[in-house]
Amino acid sequence: FSSMEAYSSYMPYDHVLLMRTVSTPSPALILPPRSSPGVLNGSSTSSSTFGTETIAMVHTPPTSLTHPQRSLRQPRDQQGAPIDILPDHAFLQIFTHLPTNQLCRCARVCRRWYNLAWDPRLWRTIRLMGDVLHVDRALRVLTRRLCQDTPNVCLTLETVVVSGCRRLTDRGLYTVAQCCPELRRLEVAGCYNVSNEAVFEVVSRCPNLEHLDVSGCSKVTCISLTRDVSVKLSPLHGQQISIRYLDMTDCFALEDEGLHTIAAHCTQLTHLYLRRCVRLTDEGLRFLVIYCPSVRELSVSDCRFISDFGLREIAKLEGRLRYLSIAHCGRITDVGVRYIAKYCNRLRYLNARGCEGLTDHGIEHLAKNCLKLKSLDIGKCPLVSDAGLEQLALNSFNLKRLSLKSCESITGRGLQVVAANCFDLQLLNVQDCDMPLEALRFVKRHCKRCVIEHTNPAFF
Repeated sequence: FSSMEAYSSYMPYDHVLLMRTVSTPSPALILPPRSSPGVLNGSSTSSSTFGTETIAMVHTPPTSLTHPQRSLRQPRDQQGAPIDILPDHAFLQIFTHLPTNQLCRCARVCRRWYNLAWDPRLWRTIRLMGDVLHVDRALRVLTRRLCQDTPNVCLTLETVVVSGCRRLTDRGLYTVAQCCPELRRLEVAGCYNVSNEAVFEVVSRCPNLEHLDVSGCSKVTCISLTRDVSVKLSPLHGQQISIRYLDMTDCFALEDEGLHTIAAHCTQLTHLYLRRCVRLTDEGLRFLVIYCPSVRELSVSDCRFISDFGLREIAKLEGRLRYLSIAHCGRITDVGVRYIAKYCNRLRYLNARGCEGLTDHGIEHLAKNCLKLKSLDIGKCPLVSDAGLEQLALNSFNLKRLSLKSCESITGRGLQVVAANCFDLQLLNVQDCDMPLEALRFVKRHCKRCVIEHTNPAFF
């Protein structure tokens, strides 16, 4: 888009009105101080600042620029830029690939671009990034403009992504909740100033919300409806939140009681990620399975209190479970893995890295029962040896990804058995394993498409 960026530089700056609402405002949302340029959606932009605080700017629609649709019969030196020849639908197609900040900049070029840039079809998504971005104000200005044709309500906006915007507060989420009833996807990963109350407000006011990412939001300990909404919906309480995808990775304060509330309200969950929610125990997983029987993907990696009893509860999901991560859950042994292997026979992905209680017996049960297994990570499992790999090779013909990183008991013999039987292997990790050069070459000969991650300097 070099020609578009060059054309946007013609915009006279005297049209900029700081924080003054006009009849048809167009916000320029990039606001890092000049001393430390910021990036929004991967694009650096200019800004106006007072001191060190960044501010949102509101612009009038361009009026002084010559209208781009000139007669083609004029002399070439008097015609507009070549890009002006494009029809409107071509511009719209180009604009769909622009991030939010660049779309706002295009709205400042000329009146035609202004009208095209604010076409409702381009505003199904708002995507903002940057530590210094005053994101609360940016969301307020954007939603105000998008609500212009439908006062107080933006019916087109379905996705808001503000991950990494550390200045986001509850105020910004309240703006989204009040103005965007059709919201379907919200990502606020790493926004640690967000609290339960704001999340409750979004969930209660956006009944179509299906995808919620609050990973790294350490103040979020629960997902629930607001108290007023819960009372109003009784006795259907617990069945009104349509969230299917929920990521609460690094929500350190989440406990069993909070997971109980989440499960009771979000009964349609299919994807749940609880990585490093270190306070969870087996009891919380029991509540999850009771209320959310449709879970297909589940991660409890680094939840150190999860044990074989928790896996026994997870196994009640049976054939619905496709993805399971129990990495670094030190209390899990062959007993828990046996429950998973017996009842979750449609499992496709298992990450058991760092489960030091896992042995060849657990791998054998897994290989003989989960015949559709495609990805397995048993790195840092010192009790898994060549015997376990042989059982895996003789049964798991669909295996495509295998990680054996730092497995001390595995030798080249086990690796050769895997290579001779798992022809579709695409990724093999044997880093920090004492693997002879001949074994690595054997894998390369039998698994042509396999990428081998290794630490043997003699193998290329």
